[in-house]
Amino acid sequence: MSAGLDIRYFAHSWVSDWNHGNAHFLRGLARELGTLGHRVRCYEALGSWSLTNLIRHEGERAIDAIDHFKKSYPDLDIQFYKAEGDLQEFLTRELRGADVVILHEWNEPALVNTVLALKERLGFRAVLHDTHHRAYTSPGELLKFHLHRFDGVLAFGDAIRRIYADGFGMQNVWTFHEAADIEHFRPMSLSPDADVIWIGNWGDEERTRELGEYLISPARSMSKVKFVVHGVRYPDQGKAVLADAGIEFRGYLPNLKAPVAYGSSAVTVHVPRRQYTNGLSGIPTIRVFEALACGIPLLCAPWQDIENLFDPKNDYVCVPNGAAMTTEITRLLNDPLARRQIAANGLKTLRARHTCRHRAVELSQILQQVVR
Repeated sequence: MSAGLDIRYFAHSWVSDWNHGNAHFLRGLARELGTLGHRVRCYEALGSWSLTNLIRHEGERAIDAIDHFKKSYPDLDIQFYKAEGDLQEFLTRELRGADVVILHEWNEPALVNTVLALKERLGFRAVLHDTHHRAYTSPGELLKFHLHRFDGVLAFGDAIRRIYADGFGMQNVWTFHEAADIEHFRPMSLSPDADVIWIGNWGDEERTRELGEYLISPARSMSKVKFVVHGVRYPDQGKAVLADAGIEFRGYLPNLKAPVAYGSSAVTVHVPRRQYTNGLSGIPTIRVFEALACGIPLLCAPWQDIENLFDPKNDYVCVPNGAAMTTEITRLLNDPLARRQIAANGLKTLRARHTCRHRAVELSQILQQVVR
């Protein structure tokens, strides 16, 4: 590989994962870029929405989550900035000497456009990293960025790549999927604590019906099976629905504790948001990578792997409807050999193709093209 690059990486938050599933991949990617010889500095705004809500809602658990993060990623160089005040002066000082500045899409337009305005003066290249559905569902939000000034886009699925290339008319757009940080997300064999686990947020009505069919209805019909749910931003009505179905709601789960939760459960389910089952088919989102990396059998509500990231016949089970979900949960809970085989298949594929190390190598190759 060519000599390492000076990379500046702006994300909504590196420290907090509260309602911020991208934190897993971003942290692991930044660390792996460093191991490849790049010099990476990470930035987040003081008082970010995610970190603010983590502290406001989670109390002592927030402190524990932040401490766990710091111990797990001691080499990440994270700098905080004030969104107000003389942002341009700060950015001019910090970005001098950078080869590439990567801006995750969950950043304020004021920050993004101020960075882009400094490109020619400071001589760096700028790349947008998109791991969300807004380009499809709310394109106007992305158009607040001065997209024509970017030198390239990393899109976490081919459907998003096509929007940037065909819809926004951008020239250099690469499909760049998320992946698992297998240094921290790995199988753990622990004492059983749950039969079925789901980790995910309520979703702003983006999957309420789907949760009813593929999670809540099966739980209601299986009173002797222990269902556990972790997540944030559940309305009182949603919590009541879970309780009525016999599902134990445990609230916020720090991302780095997901391996423990998976390791003490028999199976997990994936209920994608509606956008990822229609116009954005092919994007698995981070939860699939996490579950497979942790070696737990994965049952999926309808989702099409049109980009052939996995082996859908062996790596996980995809069901067509809620009744089939109930049937498959029952089958797997009563067949430990099948559970072990499915988990082993998914883990093998994940480690062979979808780790943060794989993505760091991919990104290194992309960035070498960008800076040429």
